[in-house]
Amino acid sequence: MIFQRSLQRELNYTAGAVFMVLITVMLTTMMIRILGFAASGKADPRDVLVLIGLAVVGYLAVILIVTLFVSILFVLTRWYRDSEMVVWFASGLSITDFIKPVLRFAAPYLAVITFCALVAWPWANLQISALEARFAQRDDVSMIAPGQFRESAANHRVFFVETVSPDATKVHNVFVSGTENGKVNVVVSKEGHIETAKDGNRYIVLENGRRYDGVPGQPDYRVMEFERYGVKIDNPAPTDVDNTPTKGVPTARLFREIANPIFRGEIVWRIGLPLLALSLVLLAVPLAYQNPRHGRTINLVMAVLIYLGYTNLLSLSQAYVAQERLPLAIGVWLLHAVALVIIVLLYVRRVRFRGLFSRRRNPGKSELNAGGTR
Repeated sequence: MIFQRSLQRELNYTAGAVFMVLITVMLTTMMIRILGFAASGKADPRDVLVLIGLAVVGYLAVILIVTLFVSILFVLTRWYRDSEMVVWFASGLSITDFIKPVLRFAAPYLAVITFCALVAWPWANLQISALEARFAQRDDVSMIAPGQFRESAANHRVFFVETVSPDATKVHNVFVSGTENGKVNVVVSKEGHIETAKDGNRYIVLENGRRYDGVPGQPDYRVMEFERYGVKIDNPAPTDVDNTPTKGVPTARLFREIANPIFRGEIVWRIGLPLLALSLVLLAVPLAYQNPRHGRTINLVMAVLIYLGYTNLLSLSQAYVAQERLPLAIGVWLLHAVALVIIVLLYVRRVRFRGLFSRRRNPGKSELNAGGTR
């Protein structure tokens, strides 16, 4: 059908443009955020690109949901504004005739959203947690960077190294500040290197320097000069790899351990994302209606408010189920059932003068009725 091909073509073009805009904004935001973490020592600079990619995978479902909703609204709103909808309605179509082509357009997106919500979302969060755990277990040597103050993993020592040799075996002009038993000690040295003791412990061996010990605010500081001074490198104990956050737990495990209320809340969120997308796709068709006498941005403002309200209510349902204030069987479907009722009422309101299903008017009957009412 002509109108279906025209609608599909415009939806595809608009969805591509909207997706590119959203993914660009998302990439820019995540890049600034992750680069800030790397600059402040909260993330490994070598993992920046990996973290950005995992963040994109994790948020892909949300991006696709917004892409679907906005693209359908933009296309149908433009058709109302340019009076194209008047042409289609005059040809005997009803607003319910738009449901089938819109769902055909949205079907691949809904499949990807379902996959992302159930598989890609937890996998990306699991990988991010693994990178964060690996970075948290780094030793003090891995944090040393020339020209920068770096805090040790144990948060009780600060390093500064002015330069590092090309082979990364020696450092020059070293400053180390630490706290032991309420006293502050400061060590400065011209150069140093790394040594491994027989017991396996590693030390930063400083040469030709001084150590200052004392309590801040008191004059009894002790000053020592040394030719060699060893600073033990802290090696944090490995963390439990199975201690992953709920967002990184595979969906299959959530259902196996469904007795856990936190897992039940996560199930509500993951199942709710595809249902949220489907509801917004169906809602966009009647919501795109535009009265030429009203402003052009009213429906778009309403769309933003509806999306924000829907997602917030979904998060609220997740929290209620996780807190055992709402049963899982009700929490999964209640919000979406209410949304379906509202969608049906909107369709009925838009077609109440034309009927729920498209049908062509009978000219003879119309003229007869018109003549009978004179």
